[in-house]
Amino acid sequence: MKNIKYQSLKSRTGILLAVFMSLLFVTVTNAQVKSKDKASSNSPVFTNFVYQGNDQIYAGNPLKADEFYNPILQGCYPDPSITRKGDDFYLVCSTFAMFPGVPIFQSKDLVNWKQIGHVLDRVSQLEVHDCGISAGIYAPQILYNKNNDTFYMITTEFSGGFGNIVVKTKDPLKGWSDPIKLNFNGIDPSLFFDDNGKAYIIHNDAPDKGKELYNGHRVIKIWEYDVETDKIIPGTDKIIVDGGVDLSKKPIWIEAPHIYKKDGRYFLMCAEGGTGGWHSEVIFVSDNPKGPYTPAPNNPILTQRYFAKDRANKVDWAGHADLVLGPDNKKYYGVFLAVRPNEKQRVNTGRETFILPVDWSGEFPVFENGLIPMEPKQKMPKGVAENKTGKDGFFPNGNFTFADDFTSGKLDYRWIGLRVPREEFISTSKNGLQIKPFAANIKQFAPTSTLFYRQMHNSFSYAVTLNYKPESEKDLAGIVALQSERFNYVFGITKKGADYYLLLERTQGKFRSREVTSTILASTKIDLSKPVRLQILAKGDDYQFSYSINGTDLVNLGGTVSGDILSTDVAGGFTGCLIGLYATSANDAIPAEQ
Repeated sequence: MKNIKYQSLKSRTGILLAVFMSLLFVTVTNAQVKSKDKASSNSPVFTNFVYQGNDQIYAGNPLKADEFYNPILQGCYPDPSITRKGDDFYLVCSTFAMFPGVPIFQSKDLVNWKQIGHVLDRVSQLEVHDCGISAGIYAPQILYNKNNDTFYMITTEFSGGFGNIVVKTKDPLKGWSDPIKLNFNGIDPSLFFDDNGKAYIIHNDAPDKGKELYNGHRVIKIWEYDVETDKIIPGTDKIIVDGGVDLSKKPIWIEAPHIYKKDGRYFLMCAEGGTGGWHSEVIFVSDNPKGPYTPAPNNPILTQRYFAKDRANKVDWAGHADLVLGPDNKKYYGVFLAVRPNEKQRVNTGRETFILPVDWSGEFPVFENGLIPMEPKQKMPKGVAENKTGKDGFFPNGNFTFADDFTSGKLDYRWIGLRVPREEFISTSKNGLQIKPFAANIKQFAPTSTLFYRQMHNSFSYAVTLNYKPESEKDLAGIVALQSERFNYVFGITKKGADYYLLLERTQGKFRSREVTSTILASTKIDLSKPVRLQILAKGDDYQFSYSINGTDLVNLGGTVSGDILSTDVAGGFTGCLIGLYATSANDAIPAEQ
């Protein structure tokens, strides 16, 4: 695992590397007990949840009948991979320590997507209970093998001793196998199934021992793969790309490789430049899947790195792509990650999933409009009759409202846990959502009793009604805005003496240290004779936390605070901001005397 650990830490983030290195693998203290054994009987009830997006980019760019918005998945849905069987397209993304892991979406037309579940939805598949939020699942690839009518999902799981794994299914709607461990180092594995039945695994790895030339020097390696035993074939490994497109220019972080076959030739597409401002997508070609590979003369084929930093409607960090033949069986399309920073260049929404048409009329594919500043909307593929996003169960995008009273009996797939299945701490009924508090708080590397929803807009409101009376200062329930264990806001109700308090706490980590500094920004005594309405209102980098005890009038607590600690450029790591419904019986946030 040494090479895997080293590569993942350095190749994915150009931001606060040392901070993330301190988080990846941690020792859980005695106080950080396993969740299911330590639930409190004092359980808060949440009702009437409403999330509403309000980004000006959508208000100023209304859709025409034949258009749809980019990104297609807003919020923290990075490292997309796409495949196709017949008329059905399937798409997956990274989820790190979120549980369940690897959301899977289905579409008929590349515009309208339905989430049909998660690939890794069992503890036997995903063991992340004691890792940092940016460990866990990296860069999954989904691929349909027509030779045996089987879907594969291959990924790197940085927790639980898994490493590189593959899971399989005949039908993505019916669940996936337990993980099959794969015996190689490196990250970003992907599969390629040739027409003759042969199979290969391609991945990022370190150069051979003693041959690393500079920081960020990586290679792409290929193995032959036995589909009968689901094992690599020992001794078949070969380096097919050393460094990147041009080793003399010291390219960094070549990764996320995929092989495609077109007109009898093999095209290897990779990300280059690291997830950050120099991110890009590059392409190579060969007459043999094992090379040698020649880079295209027009690389990169996708990037946003050459444009003014302060441009309007900025999209940045574009790369980590995957290609698929579109619904007309003529036009190719590519999904990829990118970010939409706010007015202070914060990346609170995380890395999102975008899509562009691909021009493959020449020898090499090129993302259409992928080498100019990207637009917020685009034309639908030919033959797509209607944009149904946000209707009939299709995933929404643009400005939208998501409301949940938690009475349907089935929790929406957009609600996720952290390090633990949701079912271990929640229950729903006609009264709303009840959360059983764990004896761990949001700052710990342990399962927390928090139900999260991704921040999907730079400007939004997020509100819920809470019915709760804490029994002691160790009890707290409310809402959180979290980028990681070390960077978050807690807005919750607790008790001190005989009085109930509402407090706002800011937690920020220190550079190159696991230490955190938590500050109570404001607190107030509160009347809990009726349920309390809690709200987060964000306008770009400005966040406000407010409450209402009469159901109508909102009172701000703590003024306007910065969203800086909810951004990747400050907090590091790979996730966007998660906003959650939170309860704990291990509270350490103490309100000020009044």
